[in-house]
Order: sequence, then C-alpha cells, then structure tokens
Amino acid sequence: MAQCVQSVQELVQDSFVPMVAVLCSEEAERVTRKNNLNFAELLRPFCRLTSEGHIRDPNNQVQVVKNLRICVNNVVTSPNAASAAQRRLLNEVVSSCQPQEGAATNVITAGDYDLNFSATTPWFEAYRENFLQSMAASEHEFLNHYLACLLVVSSTETVPVEQFLKLSQEQHRIQHSGDYTNPKWFIPNTLKYYVLLHDMGEGGEQRAESVYEDMKQRYGHQGCYLLKVNSRSFSAEDDEQMPDPWSQYLHRSNLQNQEEEDAAVNSGPVENKASAAEVDSSPTPEKDGASTSLERHPLQLDTALCAEHPEPKKGAREPESLVGAAGSHGACLTLNDHDHIRQFIQEFTFRGLLPHIEKNIRQLNDQLVSRKGLSRSLFTATKKWFGGGKVPEKGVSEPKSTCGLLYPPEAPELQIRKMADLCFLVQHYELAYSCYHTAKKDFLSDQAMLYAAGALEMAAVSAFLQAGAPRPYPTHYMDTAIQTYRDVCKNMVLAERCALLSAEILKSQAKYSEAATLLIKMTSEDSDLRSALLLEQAAHCFINMRNPMVRKFAFHMILAGHRFSKAGQRRHALRCYCQAMQVYKERGWSLAEDHINFTIGRQSFTLSQPEKAVTAFRQILTNDSRQTATQQGAFLREYLYVYKSVVGGNEDSLPQLPLPCIHSSATRVYFGHERRLAQGEKQAATHVSLDQEYDQDLAAMWGQLEEQLVAAANRGIVPASFQPTQCCLNSQTDNLRYPLAVAEEPIIVEVMFRNPLKVPLALSNLSLLWKFTAEGVTPSEEVTGEAITNEESLTEGTDNVVTTQIILEFLLCPEETKMARLQLLPHRTGQLSIVGVVYNLAAAPCGETAPSCEGQQAMDFMVVRGRQDLKIQGPRLNQTKEDKMLVRHGVDRRLDPVITPPMPLMEVFFLQFPTALLCGEIRKAYVEFCNVSAVALCGLRVASTHPDFFTFGSRGLTPLTPVSPTSAESCSAYKTSTRQPGSVASEMLVSAGDFSQPSGVMEIPIDGSTLLPGESTQLPLWLRGPDHEGVHEINFLFYYQSTEKGMKISHRVLRHTVFICASRSLSVQASACRSSVPPHHRLDDKSTGGSLVFVDVENVNTSEAGVREFHIIQVSSSSQHWSLHKCINPANDRDCKLGSRERAKLCFRATRCQRPAASDAAEKYTFADVNLGNEQIISSSTPCGDFFFRGCLSPESQRVGGTASRTSSSSRILEDKAADISNIVKKCNELDLNIIVIWKAYVVEDNKQLILEGQLHVALQTIGKEVTSLTPKEEAQEMVLLKFKPEAPAPVAPPSAELSQLIKTNLHYPETHSHPFVQESLCVVPVTLTLSNCSSAPVDVLIDLRHKSPSPESVEVHSSFTWVGRTQYKLQLEPQEVLCVTLRACFLQAGVYNLNTLRVFAKLTQQGAVCEADSQQAASPALIIINNA
Repeated sequence: MAQCVQSVQELVQDSFVPMVAVLCSEEAERVTRKNNLNFAELLRPFCRLTSEGHIRDPNNQVQVVKNLRICVNNVVTSPNAASAAQRRLLNEVVSSCQPQEGAATNVITAGDYDLNFSATTPWFEAYRENFLQSMAASEHEFLNHYLACLLVVSSTETVPVEQFLKLSQEQHRIQHSGDYTNPKWFIPNTLKYYVLLHDMGEGGEQRAESVYEDMKQRYGHQGCYLLKVNSRSFSAEDDEQMPDPWSQYLHRSNLQNQEEEDAAVNSGPVENKASAAEVDSSPTPEKDGASTSLERHPLQLDTALCAEHPEPKKGAREPESLVGAAGSHGACLTLNDHDHIRQFIQEFTFRGLLPHIEKNIRQLNDQLVSRKGLSRSLFTATKKWFGGGKVPEKGVSEPKSTCGLLYPPEAPELQIRKMADLCFLVQHYELAYSCYHTAKKDFLSDQAMLYAAGALEMAAVSAFLQAGAPRPYPTHYMDTAIQTYRDVCKNMVLAERCALLSAEILKSQAKYSEAATLLIKMTSEDSDLRSALLLEQAAHCFINMRNPMVRKFAFHMILAGHRFSKAGQRRHALRCYCQAMQVYKERGWSLAEDHINFTIGRQSFTLSQPEKAVTAFRQILTNDSRQTATQQGAFLREYLYVYKSVVGGNEDSLPQLPLPCIHSSATRVYFGHERRLAQGEKQAATHVSLDQEYDQDLAAMWGQLEEQLVAAANRGIVPASFQPTQCCLNSQTDNLRYPLAVAEEPIIVEVMFRNPLKVPLALSNLSLLWKFTAEGVTPSEEVTGEAITNEESLTEGTDNVVTTQIILEFLLCPEETKMARLQLLPHRTGQLSIVGVVYNLAAAPCGETAPSCEGQQAMDFMVVRGRQDLKIQGPRLNQTKEDKMLVRHGVDRRLDPVITPPMPLMEVFFLQFPTALLCGEIRKAYVEFCNVSAVALCGLRVASTHPDFFTFGSRGLTPLTPVSPTSAESCSAYKTSTRQPGSVASEMLVSAGDFSQPSGVMEIPIDGSTLLPGESTQLPLWLRGPDHEGVHEINFLFYYQSTEKGMKISHRVLRHTVFICASRSLSVQASACRSSVPPHHRLDDKSTGGSLVFVDVENVNTSEAGVREFHIIQVSSSSQHWSLHKCINPANDRDCKLGSRERAKLCFRATRCQRPAASDAAEKYTFADVNLGNEQIISSSTPCGDFFFRGCLSPESQRVGGTASRTSSSSRILEDKAADISNIVKKCNELDLNIIVIWKAYVVEDNKQLILEGQLHVALQTIGKEVTSLTPKEEAQEMVLLKFKPEAPAPVAPPSAELSQLIKTNLHYPETHSHPFVQESLCVVPVTLTLSNCSSAPVDVLIDLRHKSPSPESVEVHSSFTWVGRTQYKLQLEPQEVLCVTLRACFLQAGVYNLNTLRVFAKLTQQGAVCEADSQQAASPALIIINNA
C-alpha cells in the first residue's frame, strides 16, 4: 500500500474514539454562528488531547491513555442515510482530493524499469477516513454509540438553569422514549455535561460567573464548565489575521459548488416523517430548543436532500453559515479563546468522560461477576463464568436474523462486548482482547455470526495494538471476520472496514503479498469506487515488496483505472493508466499499449486535456499495431474527432500529424524535368529518372566520365572545385554541400509514405512546405521577416516565388508503402529550404458504395489538416576519436537547394538506333540535339565507356550519304567505288589526326558549335557491334555549357544508357611468314622484301539471327610499314561465300610501303584495299577508318620502353645489352600489319531480305604468330608458389628462335639437270645461295658446307653428292643487305638429291651469341633431280 501520513496505530485509534453528543439552546447556537460554526464544529479542531490521561482497571491498575481524541457531533435523530447517498458522499470526497502538482514521488528502479509514481495516496486516506466516520452505529457493537452528551446554554439566557433542564429532558426523551432509533447510546446512564457559553463581546461576565457558581452547586464542579468565547473586537479584524484551524475539518462540507449550496435546504435539521411532529413551526421554547439542537451528523446525508439533489450534501446549516462558509471561520475568536476551548475539552475529558468510562467498566465487571456468582475479576474468568453456550433470551416475536441470533440489550454476552469496547476506547487493549476473545467464543457457540465476526475483528485489532506484542497478530481472525461479514452476513460495509484495518496492519508488518491478496479479494461489482481504491492499494503493495513485482503493479493499476472510470473518477482513472504506461511502454506489449493509450486519450479529452489526448492517440497510430482492422479504424476515427476538436477553426499553425509514417531518410530529390518518352521513332536519352535505382558503382563510373569531359573542356586540367553532377539525391549520395537547382526548372521531391494501419487512409491537397530566402539577403535580414514561406495555411501570393504542386487525392491502402512525387517550380534565385509536407487526413471508406449525404457530412467533418516535417539525419561521423566514441551525425542538405539563374537545357533523341547487332556490324543511326531552354549552349562533347562503339565521322572523310533517315534505308554505310577483282590493291595515305582519337571524349561536330534557344540539329552516327557476343551496357555522357561565363553551374551533362545484344558473326584468324622467293625472281619490283599473309575466315554465326550467308567482299590493311599487295589465292572464284560453319582460306602477299621523303610521311598510315568482288569499299574514309583507329590502335601498342628493375650494376649492363639484342631482333620480326575484313550478310526478316555490313579487325604484330579476332576465354591461372625472397636474375640471352630470324636464306637451282654420266663421271651443278639481312644492324654470317646429320623429320633421298670448292665462307651483311653466293654441287650418279645440307650461322656484329639462321626454312628439303642423258 502507499505511504500514509498516520501510522497504523494512530489510524486504528482515530477510527474508534469516544463519541460525545451535543445539544445546544437557540441562544448558544446564535453565539457560535458568529464564527460561521456550530458548537460541534467549534470544538472539532481541539478534540485531540495534548496530555496523558489515566484510568484504573477493575484490578485497580493504572492505565495511561495517550493521544486520545474524542468525537463531538450534534444530535441527529433522523435515520441513517441511504447507502446510495453514502456512496455519492464518498465519491465526492475522492473526486475532490486530487494529486497536487509537484507532490512527492517515488522513483523505483526494478531491473530495467525506472518507475516514477506518487508516494502517497491522499484520496485513499480521505476515503478511508470518511468511510470510517460515516459508518452508522450498529446493534452488534458499541464503538459508535454516544458515551456522553454536552448540554450547551448561553449565559445570555433569562434563566439558564431552565434551559439546562429542558435540554436534559430532551436528551432523556430521545434516548429512552423509544421513538428514535438514532442516535444510539452506549449505556442507559449517559453522562450529561453542562456547558455555560459566555459571549465576551456582549459583556455580562459577572452574571455568567454567578450562574456558573450556581451550576457548580447544582451539578458539581466536575459536571459543568464556563466557556468564554468571542473575545475579539471587530475593530482589530483588519489589523490581525487569525489562524483558521477549522477549514481542514470542514472542507468536506464545501465539496459542492455554490449553485448547489444555494439550492440546499436552508434551515434546521431535516427529520424523517416519524419525527416531523417534533419539528414544527410552533414557537414554544421546548420545540425551539429541540429543533435547534437536533443538528444532523456532518457526515450523514438526508434522504429528502438526496432525493432532491443527486449529489450529496454533508451537514445542513443556516443560510448565513452557508454563505459564510466561503469566508473565514472563528472570526470573533482570539488565540486565548482557542486556549479556552482546548482547556475545556481537556477538563471535560479528564474530569468527566474518563471517570465516567472507568466507573462503567467497574460496574460492568461487577455486574457480570455478580450475575455469574464467580470471581470479581475478569482476568481469572473462563468460559464457564460467562455461561458461554447459553441460548440468549429472546421475546416470542423477536425475529431471527440471517446472521444468527439477536441478543436483547441486557444479555450478558452483550455486556461483555460493551465492556470490551469501553476498554478498547480507553486503550486498555489487553483487557479488551480478553473480553473480545471470551465474547467471540460465546457468539460462535450461539451461532450469532454477526456478533462473532465483530468480536473476531476487534480481538485481532486489540492483539495487534497491545504494547510489547505479547502475541502475534491473528490474521486468521481478520480473514474469518471478513468472510463472515461478506458471505454470511452480506454486509460489505463491515467487511470493507475490516479489510482496510487488516491491510494496514499487514503493511506495517511488511506483509505486502498478504495485504494485496486481501485487498483484491474485497473487489466486487457492487462498488466500483471501493474496488478501484483497493486495487490501487494492491498495486502499491506489489511495487513496495522487497523484490518489486513491476508487471503486477502495472496490471492492477490498469484494473484500478478501469474501475475508477466506471465510478466516474476520470482524473484518477487517467492517473492510474499513466502510471501503468511506464511499465508497458516500448516493451513489446503492443495490445496493452494500445488499450492504455486509447483510454488515456479518451479520459484526457473528457477532462478537457485535448493536447494530452492527441498525444495518446498519436502513440496508438504511430506504433506498429497488432489490432484488428475494425479496432484500428475506431482508433483512427477517435483520433480525428479529438484532433478536430483541439484544432477547431484555428488552423494558422498546422500541428504535426502522426499518419501516415514518413521515411525521411528515403526522401529523394530530383532536379530538372522528368524525361520525355519516345516520340514516334525518336528514342529519348534515358538520362536520370526517379524510377531508376541508385548504384554506387554506376555513380562512380558517371563521375569518371564527367571528369574526363571537364578535363577535355579545360585543356586537360580538372578544376579544384569540380564536383560530379548529381541530378538525383538520396541517402547514398554526397549531400554535404548545398545542391544547385536552376530557376524555371522543377524540383521533384519523392516522399515515401507508409500506412501502418490495416485500414486505408485518404490524403488530399498534398503539397510541400518550403521557405525561401531571396539572393543577397543576409541572415540578420532573414530573421526580421525577409524569408518567404508557404507554411501559413499555404498563403496566397507565393506562386511568383515558387509554384507549389498540389496532389488532390492520394490514397494509401492498408499497410501500403507508397511514393508521392511533389513538385516545386522556383522562379527566383536564392536559398530554398523544403520543410515538410502538408495535407488533409481522413479515414478512407472501406466499401465501394457511395456514402449518403449524412455520411458524407460526417466524413467531411472527420477530415483534419496538418503537416509533417522532413527531418533527414546525415550519415554517422566516424573520422575522429570523438566521433567513434559518441554518436554524431553529419549534415544532409538535399532539401536545401540553391536556386541559380537559368541555364541551357538540352534534349537528345536517337533515330534508327538498333538494339541488336552482329559482332562487327556497321549500322548507321541518327542523333538529334535540341536546345529546349531560353539560353544558348555550346561546347557539346560526349564521353562513353565504349568509345569504339560509335563515331560521328571525321571532317572531310565522311561519305556523302543521305542525312535524312527516311532516304537511307537501302544505302550502304560505306563509301564505295567500282573496281574489278583480282587487281593489285589500291593504296591511300591517311593521317591518324584526321580521325577522332581513341580517347573517351569526342567533340560533337555541330554547325557553328552553338545551339541557340529552341534550335535543334541532326547528325549521323555510325555504330559498330561489339567484338564479343552477349549483352553490352554502353553509356554515353553528353556535355554542354552555357555561352555565358561566370555561372554557378559551369556545365551540364545528359546521360544515356543503351543495351546492345551482340551475336556472333565471323571468326578471323591471320598469320604471316616471310616469302621465300628471291628478290630478283619477283614478277614486280614493288619492294625489296615481302611476306605472305594467310587469313582464315569462319562463319561462327548461329541460325538464331536469321543470317543466311556471309560474303567476304574485301580485305584491307592499314599500317605504317606494310600493306597488302595482292590476293594470290589459287582459287578462281574470287567472291567468297560462307554458309553456316563454313571456312575460307585466303592468301595475300604483303610488301613494305614505299614512303615519300616528306617529314610527316612516317606518321601516316597506308590503307590498302583488296576487293574480292566488283565493289571497292574505301577503307580510309568514315566509318571504316574511324572504327579502325578507335578499335585497333590501343595506347599500349604505341608505348616503347623497358621495365625498371632493382639489380646490381653488372647485371644492369648485361640487361642493357640483352635489351639491345631483343629490340633488334624484335624489330626484325615486327610486321605491324592490321587486317580489316569487310563482309556483307544476307538476313531474312519478315519475308524480306536485308543486307548487313560489317568489318572485323586483326592486328598482325609479329611474323609467325597467329592472331584471331575472337579472343579465347581466359582460363583460371594455376596457383603460383609465393616467393618471399627474390632470386638473383639469370643472365638474359636472346632466344635462338629470334636470332634465327636475322638472316633469310634462299637456294636457287634448276629443278632438273641432265648429265651424261657415261661420258663424264662427275656432274657439277651451280647453286646460288641468297642471304638477306632482315635486321637493322650488321650481321656476321658463317656458311658451313660440310654435310650435317639429317634430322628425323627430313626425307633421306640420296646423299652421295658433295659440295666442291670452299667448305666455309665468312661474310658480313650490312642492314637490309641482300648477298648472293655461288656454290657448286658435285653428283656421281643420277637420282633425287636434297641440297639443303649446308648450315648458315649468324650473329650480330657487336654480340657473341651465334645461332643457326632460318632453322625453320632449313628443315624443309631442297630437292633436285639428276637425270642420266
């Protein structure tokens, strides 16, 4: 239970106190009313004694009475108030006692719960006090019966003694006539105490003293008292403020408002009909005295009053007292008068009341002992002394109650109970316990259950209150008493009293669990208020345990709040729910949270706390609720109703709405117009769209392309302030800087809404909230009101600054996440801040039927307008140590764009742009550039991730093909001319500078290099299918800038992404070898040296593309040193056709180029075209030459240089020599011949035959090395053993295979020779050996004519011949020199001989390594036939 101001001992003592009645004369009542009080009220603050009293028990032992309080009440003869009226009284008491602001609170930490709740419950204490004091006197106990009666007469009476006599007779008549059931008196011989009240303000003090002397003679000095009051003069009223000790005791009488007080009964006591005859309008002194003296009990209610007024009124007084109740009390009393009253109470108690009680205890003890004829002391009595078990005497007509027997007043069992009650009232708890215990046994033996329960209850209390605690508190006594009251006697009032006392006792013994169980058992449906209060106290028991039971505390708080609500105690219900919410909040108890929040919202709204109600309903709607759709709909309607009531007509400042949920971090901002879709055959550039998902790698790729473009536009230097353009900002982009937007271009904000409910939400008039500061306004001016905003209910007149788009309807289905794209169009330059969104919220109708007029009006009423702010948290900082230790977030400025002046805006459209190509296929498309802004643009460039995919052509080399796409359907993309096949190749010198360089950036050749506003231009665009099959993503980034300089935005970009599906076409394999024909036997004198080029072409196309066959129409070459000379295929059919999986072999002769002496000729490329059909394609023009330069020439092929290595000086010298050898040998074997195979493919599509064109490239770099156009798939590399210590480099020696290529040898001899061996036995045949130095360095040659051993591969024909003459020749050949040596071979007989038996060794003149020359050629036989003539 909660903490109480009183201890449990004080509580019990104050609950059972001696009762004293008051009868006042009319004049005495008039004297006390000067202080807005009656006599009983006048005494009430002073009824607690400040000193100890003493009595003697029947054994003549002195008992000390401490802290005694007496209860003084006016005599009320009306019957007890109805139970309903008592309930209303207690309800009002609890309602008037609310927790104070700033009251003491308990903070309890239990586990991970931190609870803050009220430490005390004054409303419960007030309820308990009023409940105990308002209990009607019962027949089975005497604790609430009056022990004495104060007879009060004013000293101003003519004959005061006569008035005392009248009051004494009136008291006797009330007690003994039998006409009144109330009040009840303790003993027949009630103590009468005579009080003479003297008004000091009216004088006559001597007369009062004389009357008092007469009273002492008549009644004895211990039975009367002279009380002097009203000593204060009214002149001093303004100078001195007197204390008012009565207000705390009389506040219960002022619970009603002034209107109810005005309507109250205005005079005298209100009697029931049985006693109405005694209270009439007759002015007889007796009637007047009786009527004025029979005041109502201040805590009892009159039935007539309750019938007239639904709310009870406690205590009826004169109209002047009611009017004065609002003012001060005791205005005529001084502090001395207070002391007089306090002294009077002490005198009355010590000299009158306590001796009277002591005397009655002795008398009862004597009567009981004498009646039984036993010992005179109860301390040695046993059950047989009191005749326990004897059936009580009853009259014939006396009924038997449901609780057992009813005893007559003189029954000895009641005398024991009466004596026990007297002992209890004077704190003689040991004797009281003995009497209660004895009476309990008698009552139980007689089955008088009501009496037994009362005895058990008081026996338990007496046992607890005994000093020194000789015996433990008998809890089972209380449990039995409560069960008997409740179940047997059906008296919940007595059961409740018993439970309240027992719970306090258990709490004082720290038995919180037993106290909580007891309190919970006392809850029932007959009284919501009692159940609520007891459940709340049970909750406090759970939280005050040694191990606090937090969830039980919260659960019982919820139950208490529910019962408080049923009892009409809304404030207490709200408080209970709020305290319980501390336990259930954010703990996963979603349904419990919803119930609590809903109840808090309703109670707060009922108690005119709309803000708190709105907050509670917000919690229901924003949490992820597990309620049903019907329940959530009810919650939503309740919230809308409360919100509408809170806002009312005042919508100047829009409050925050909880629905729908907004994911602020997912907000995306797009700057610019949305992309236009394709117009007819035009395909618009994809650029950036809100429909695209953000990719970090793609963004980095676009940034690199833009950096290349900016560098190209700024002479190769990237400005330090360069930042990649971000058209769409999201949570993954860099939002640290203020984004730049352009005036007259829209800003689209995509907001993610989520409906957490299972019911649809209807949003209307949805728009953005923004704040705009014009350019040039300082922050100080902005504060003074220069900032323009549309927050004030979307004020008019802001469209000239920013045009705000409004979405009229936006429906969110249950649990749906939906994007809303809201648009702003700025018109002025400055700083724009997007604050949030504003909209109307309503619950969407679930059905599809149209609502009725009344339903539509209700729906309109349930539409509320509010806002939600977009607060975006930046990324978490993780740079410094403080950032890592703390949780810090950076800034995110995606919603704070800077509006810049208008900029050019370009749109790009593509015409006849394919989606599928064959590998190497050439296709012509068109691109259109449109300036759709009011500003001219220039500096148009494009960068791509695949620069070899497209070309705009080269200046002066572009073929004269139609510009219009419509006239180009059957036109070839190549520049062609007519030429007969089989002729020598046509050659053309072209400079690489005439073509666009193979870099990522290309300038777009538009006329005048400027696009004016509204102007558009169309350019041809040649495309070449990728060399590898598959789907290729090709990205274009177009760059342009304004013609005006000094803009905040230096340039703008436009993105375009295409996907090309490439399918296989042809596979080209090429190789080259040196020609073995000696120079002087060539048919032409084209060059001093030549090579053979073999080209294998295979159709690797699958039938999926519908390609019927490929035609190889031309083979071209491009090189700075070599060119194709002629096709030397033996086949007669020049037109090469390839079906599926067919292969063709072509052989060409290549010769070195004869360059003019011009200085720039060395840098030019020679294009040679060998056409296989009647049509020649000029390969040196666009697009063939463009794609050659963009595809074949890579920057790596033009690099010359060695790799540096960290070696010693000696090894570096060796490496330098080896590098020289390698370079010489490499140049010797270099060919650097690029082959271009041009083909046509015949495709059947939609019953039409189409002709496709294309070209494939292979680069022959080295003689003898085969290359292919289709690169083989890379195989996984084998694992290499890691070496942690570098090994010493091995000496580098040139490989023999390379040195063997230094010298080329040819043997020239007749194929057949006839010789008459009969006439001459020796046949000598001349043989010419031609030596060619293929390198650019002098070479030493050694010719050895001695026969070498034949290799296994060579054919052994006949070896019986010999070389005659010198057997060795040592020669030196200059670079590129050709030398002929004449040899003689001698044969002895006819036959076939292999002349290739000589060995040629070559070495560089400066080097020492020697290698046999042309080993591959030497391995082939040179056969001669010798015939016998």
